[in-house]
Amino acid sequence: MKILEIQHLHISFGDLEIVRDVSFTLEEGQWLMIVGPNGAGKSTILNAISRGVPYRGEILFRDTQLSQIKTTELAKHIGILAQNHAVGYDFTVQEVVNLGRYAYRHGMLQGNSEEDADAVSKAIEAAGLSALAQKSVLHLSGGEVQRTFLAQLFAQNPDIMILDEPANHLDLIYQKQVFELISTWLQQPGRAVISVVHDLSLAKAYGTHCVLLHHGQNVAFGKAAEVLTPEHLQSVYEMDVYEWMRTMLGQWQQ
Repeated sequence: MKILEIQHLHISFGDLEIVRDVSFTLEEGQWLMIVGPNGAGKSTILNAISRGVPYRGEILFRDTQLSQIKTTELAKHIGILAQNHAVGYDFTVQEVVNLGRYAYRHGMLQGNSEEDADAVSKAIEAAGLSALAQKSVLHLSGGEVQRTFLAQLFAQNPDIMILDEPANHLDLIYQKQVFELISTWLQQPGRAVISVVHDLSLAKAYGTHCVLLHHGQNVAFGKAAEVLTPEHLQSVYEMDVYEWMRTMLGQWQQ
């Protein structure tokens, strides 16, 4: 079932058009990877979906214009994981994850309901953070911080997770942990994921579908295997990406 639809998206900053006539859809169960070189407009599209930048065209969530959905209601359906987190407050892991339930409360002073507490507890457990629940986020590693904010999304329980380079700057073990956690989360019915990634290997390994961008335009959209072809990648990256990947892999086969 279609969960998100982007139609003829245009995004400009002043006279500079960053995204030009991009269209794609997202269905339940899909992990859509948005890939392309630096400056292709990948993160800008995510910003438009999260209503962070103005745009022309249409963005529809379950056939309703995104602009017509109240912010608090939208937060129940779309969750966002940024590249970096400026953690400057002495909250515990549990307190940070608890913020994911904000959209479900009827007032700023309302405490946690039993449902909220259960969602937070399950999110912390799912992210493998039970032993760190009472630890300050100021004393966590980069990978632990990213998993904490991922757990916040789990507690939010959206229909769509939007991820901007979710494993950027993380050590390999944390990259694996984060992508495996997201993959497990996606197995539940009614969910979908959109990610911006630079690493084409991650896109190929975890993505069910891809959008390939170049200079703000859509070069290809469809199943990952149909988008990440030698011909498409050559046209965008101006190099034989497949040969380069085989060369890099060959170093580990000696």
